[in-house]
Amino acid sequence: MQRVPADPTVLHPFPDQPRVVLLKPLVKSPLIEVGEYSYYDDPDDATAFETRNVLYHGGPEKLRIGKFCAFGTGVRFIMNGANHRMDGPSTFPFPIMGGSWSEHFDLISGLPGRGDTVVGNDVWFGYGVMVMPGVRIGHGAVIASGSVVVDDVPDYGVAGGNPAKLIRTRYSEDEVARLRAVAWWDWPAEHLTEHVRTVMSGTIDDLEKAAPRG
Repeated sequence: MQRVPADPTVLHPFPDQPRVVLLKPLVKSPLIEVGEYSYYDDPDDATAFETRNVLYHGGPEKLRIGKFCAFGTGVRFIMNGANHRMDGPSTFPFPIMGGSWSEHFDLISGLPGRGDTVVGNDVWFGYGVMVMPGVRIGHGAVIASGSVVVDDVPDYGVAGGNPAKLIRTRYSEDEVARLRAVAWWDWPAEHLTEHVRTVMSGTIDDLEKAAPRG
């Protein structure tokens, strides 16, 4: 029997579960890039991800999300637009209040940022995670529920807490290098379909043997 890949272009991969959305067909902002099959789960309104879960996003910094990422309910990305000045006595953004205060808009424009926020492939975010601006989260990482991520997380790292700290790594350095090299998330969908069980429950040796040739 021919095996058919899941469709990465549908909004709701489970038709009877509107709480789950694929983000690539949902997101319209040019400031957000999402890979295929990454999804968000929210019983209230998963389709509001761009406005409810990506906050203070005026650019030019981007949010870049890889493929096959899983976002639990309430995951939030705080972008660089949330920054306030901290080099003077007050952090209050007086110019945005209007009146003559707006004459001083130069004091809050062009604040330094940390660059793009980048999420690798196959990252799992637990319930209520908050990611601060400019953070880079590596492939295969796991972020525990309720964590506030203020620093980078390495490939296949498990991080948790407020602020989030690296708890452990899922594999050794050599194994992580092998996993990056095999890069199963870039396999053609038809080939991946033949090897889903290996990707989910196999060993690194199994993955390497299953990798497409040529």
